[in-house]
Amino acid sequence: MIMRKLLLFVLTCPVLSGYGQQKEELKMDFEAYDPPSTLVVEEHKLVRAKFPFIDIHNHQGDMTSAGNLHTLVAEMDKLNMAVMVNLSGRGFRRSGDHLEKSIEAINQHYPKRFILFTNIDFADIDNPEWQSRTIKQLEADVKRGAMGLKIYKSLGMSARDSQGNRIAVDDPRIDPIWAACGELKIPVLIHTADPKSFWDPMDERNERWLELKTVPSRKRSETDPAPWEQLIREQHNVFKKHPKTTFINAHMGWYPNDLNKLAALMDAMPNMYVEIGAVIAELGRQPRTARDFIIRYQDRVLFGKDSWVPEEYSTYFRVLETADEYFPYHKRYHAFWRMYGMELPDEVLKKVYYKNALKLIPSIDPKMFPK
Repeated sequence: MIMRKLLLFVLTCPVLSGYGQQKEELKMDFEAYDPPSTLVVEEHKLVRAKFPFIDIHNHQGDMTSAGNLHTLVAEMDKLNMAVMVNLSGRGFRRSGDHLEKSIEAINQHYPKRFILFTNIDFADIDNPEWQSRTIKQLEADVKRGAMGLKIYKSLGMSARDSQGNRIAVDDPRIDPIWAACGELKIPVLIHTADPKSFWDPMDERNERWLELKTVPSRKRSETDPAPWEQLIREQHNVFKKHPKTTFINAHMGWYPNDLNKLAALMDAMPNMYVEIGAVIAELGRQPRTARDFIIRYQDRVLFGKDSWVPEEYSTYFRVLETADEYFPYHKRYHAFWRMYGMELPDEVLKKVYYKNALKLIPSIDPKMFPK
């Protein structure tokens, strides 16, 4: 009888029953836990860059429409983006007709605001005529107005020859193409592999766990398609083999989290530039080291963003320009940590924003930018 009364008291007591509800309410998934910081510091939430800038790494599916170009320019003006480089010059379906129509529309409406890079297809690499045909296409595209070549990460990852074999980044059949880019004096912006964490075990020690859980298709292994180190080594082999060709290594070559290693690579390969697209979160969590790196290699670091989401540029401006502390990144599954500003000197900032790109793409009107 006494035990029954005690049990009844526990179940009906408001304090104790509320405690049980409180314990239940405290349970949540890691993804849901994102409390606002109580830190009180100065904030400079920039929506517009200090200087006009060139975005060297952007992708647009349709630049053949005047309406689309008008909309893009309106958004660019808000950001102070003077020039957008669309790396998908042949469109997402990579047709020559798309490139020609895009160049025609740009020349008619905004000839100073957009630059197109062309693309090539590796599907027919086994064909004895592939090299000559590809070089001929490249030369024709440059004559039409393309200002560079973009290589997607499919090279080395998913591109296969007629036998079903993976086409390595340093496949010797591509050598004449790299050499032709050097002769044509156009840069090659190349994306190889993905972050190293995509190849690491998906466990509690993987910083990209939340991203891999959110997008499972990004998980890789040593056989899918090859070890990360091998893919990166293949890319560097190309850079070293073609010193007269200028390469822009997308996403800082996936070494933004190891800037000492990247510095050694910069020293070893003077024809390699880097751009900061999609890796600002790595720079923002090591502001002193990143600032020193960019100042040291100020003549070879370019501004890039990659995905076209205008409101996300604010994070880039804030990391590059301010001395702000402990502010969030715009995609939590990319970076659950906080950012800090590097407050780059103006002269260095100008080089990152536009001066370095002007060197590589001399057709851009320098009068659009301050000296």
